Amino acid sequence: MMSWPILSVITFLPLLGVLFILMVRGEDQTALRNVRWGALWTTIVTFLVSLLIWIGFDPNAAGFQFVEEHGWLGTAASYKLGVDGISMPFVILTTFLMPICILASWHVTKRVKEYMIAFLVLETLMIGVFCSLDIVLFYLFFEAGLIPMFLIIGIWGGPRRVYASFKFFLYTLLGSVLMLLAIIYMYWTSGTTDITQLLAHPNFTPEAQKWLWLAFFASFAVKMPMWPVHTWLPDAHVEAPTAGSVILAAILLKMGGYGFLRFSLPMFPDASVYFQDFVFFLSVVAIIYTSLVALMQEDMKKLIAYSSVAHMGFVTMGIFALNRQGIDGAMFQMISHGLVSGALFLCVGVVYDRMHTREIAAYGGLVNNMPLYAFIFMVFTMANVGLPGTSGFIGEFLSLMGAFKSSTWVAFFATTGVILSAAYALWLYRRVVFGKLTKPALMHLPDVTPRELATLLPLVILTIFFGAYPAPILNIFGPTVEGIIKPLNEAAAAAHLLATASLQ
Repeated sequence: MMSWPILSVITFLPLLGVLFILMVRGEDQTALRNVRWGALWTTIVTFLVSLLIWIGFDPNAAGFQFVEEHGWLGTAASYKLGVDGISMPFVILTTFLMPICILASWHVTKRVKEYMIAFLVLETLMIGVFCSLDIVLFYLFFEAGLIPMFLIIGIWGGPRRVYASFKFFLYTLLGSVLMLLAIIYMYWTSGTTDITQLLAHPNFTPEAQKWLWLAFFASFAVKMPMWPVHTWLPDAHVEAPTAGSVILAAILLKMGGYGFLRFSLPMFPDASVYFQDFVFFLSVVAIIYTSLVALMQEDMKKLIAYSSVAHMGFVTMGIFALNRQGIDGAMFQMISHGLVSGALFLCVGVVYDRMHTREIAAYGGLVNNMPLYAFIFMVFTMANVGLPGTSGFIGEFLSLMGAFKSSTWVAFFATTGVILSAAYALWLYRRVVFGKLTKPALMHLPDVTPRELATLLPLVILTIFFGAYPAPILNIFGPTVEGIIKPLNEAAAAAHLLATASLQ
């Protein structure tokens, strides 16, 4: 398996599906059926091939594996791919969720070919982000992913889709301009764009690290998104089609957290220690403020969107705890949130397809005629709350434990977010599922269909499995996290000595 370019195959395999769809002629039902099945089988095959990475990955090795490198256009940059314990889980998560998104989009009838092409191109670009080992290649994949997502929201979204798509595009693009300037400076200073070399010898002065850290932070903070640059996310989620919301919450937001772990912490350790309290403050505000805002929402998608911002607050808090428990918790939280938040948007899509409204007040008593849906929705609601026995608990607990080791007060205030998440999640569930079935429009709603069950059941199984047995995920990124923590500990010790000397 090491002798053939498996990462290139996984990255560009979806484009073969694009070629197949482009060759399908006509707009009749047979042609559209071929387009849907072609997209589905492309994503399934991509997922199956990606499992070879999981099988062949050595969890005890901290370095990059399956590395491929080729000269690229004769420039300083190169085509270099590889995965380690941090990037590999995101590759698997991306390929796992794409078939589910295609299945969830089976009812799309408007420009079906273009819709499926947009998702397959988006899959290639997302996998490319997590596999890139050249910082210029990473930037190209990172920014190019905006284009298909912009089209997905702007063409197949809701009534305010154009406004939401432009807001999403401009926020994320403007945040990344500073990162591009930082990449140029890093190349001029170090003479390389190879991420492995930059990780091994991040020879940037403490003052330069601060400016570089801020430039990368501008991009990753918007992508996650962190408070106060989070306002694009609720609009994008509300207007995006169901599958678009799933990918946005499950994968695109995680690129921010991945960027912090890949670049900010290991390449700028002194700056990461310096700005730790700043990130803690933003994280705590995000956890508390957006949880309170979620309590006030009347739209199901908006409530889940604000919930995502709060959960990303736990992620940034865990990452910048700068210790093993915090980073482990942040990584696990990102994987778990990818499963749970994606599933919650699918649950909203199930009832939206029947009622064509996301207003919470329009529902009530669904447990009476949709018991299977009520059970599935309950599992993901409990995981979103962080109930022990679900994957949501593991990530939140480890993040809080890591934060507690760094700052007791940060952990104390962040814990209030756990209480608030229970309040808004259970409030949503009670109003939608429980109560008497009195509204005439709800009387004859059918329970989940086999297709909908096929999208939700794998997520139910993984949410419970990883809640009971998190070791398969935690063991993967353990050695890589240790490699990140070492320079951070050295930077923290140096900062402590400097502070002590200044006091004396």
